[in-house]
Amino acid sequence: MRVLLTNDDGIEAEGIQTLRRALLAHVPGIELIVVAPDGNRSAMARSITTRRPLWVEEVPFDDGQVGYATDGTPVDCVRLANLGLVAGWKPELVVSGINHGANLGDDITYSGTVAAAFEGVVLGIPGVSVSQQSGAREMDFIRTEASFDFRVSAGFAARLVADLTQLPLDPGTILNVNAPGCEPKGVTVAPLGRRIYSDALKLVKEGEPGRRLYGIYGDAGHDPNEVGTDLAAVAAGQIAITPLHLDHTHRPGLESLSTHDLEHLLRAAV
Repeated sequence: MRVLLTNDDGIEAEGIQTLRRALLAHVPGIELIVVAPDGNRSAMARSITTRRPLWVEEVPFDDGQVGYATDGTPVDCVRLANLGLVAGWKPELVVSGINHGANLGDDITYSGTVAAAFEGVVLGIPGVSVSQQSGAREMDFIRTEASFDFRVSAGFAARLVADLTQLPLDPGTILNVNAPGCEPKGVTVAPLGRRIYSDALKLVKEGEPGRRLYGIYGDAGHDPNEVGTDLAAVAAGQIAITPLHLDHTHRPGLESLSTHDLEHLLRAAV
């Protein structure tokens, strides 16, 4: 199996390196290529680099393997690999992570980790995104300074990849995996939960006349009474797995809009 490993925390991050070693150890016959950003690109979602070329540098790892670091985004990494960055090699699976911090509920729309896996779907390649809380068990997506131990989540993710061909997944679907920052108590397949954002406009300081520095983002919590979701599962110490797809079409809306006379708006405009 030809597997592309990427992330949004950077090629040197502990999460991607732990997962890299686990994939090599637990996925029989794997052909693993690492293409990842040269630094942190968290919360870049599906950003791409279109106005300049991309630098790519070979990066040696401590076990003698080599990866490729780029000054682009996580999505750029997937594109680079699929376009033949490594001669004669194209991925059959995109694995993104392990992210330093969870990507739960509404987080997925901001996450560069999830976006890289989604880019595989765009290119007709299945994807898996993997994220984990720190040891502080934070429930938001803000990276903390607390320590991470990725060994269990990396071992689980690698075995999930090895078992992927046996899973009943629809084409165009990725698996979003989130692990707790403790010894997992089990595995739950769950839908996305809902975030509760505590944002506020805060004046940090004033500069030159007419120029101000603002902070706008606060905690991203959740309802502790929420049940049956990925947020609830991780809060309870479970690994949460959520199948996701990119089709944002609201199907019932198609039918309701079709019954409305929209042609008269066009006639009035010309």
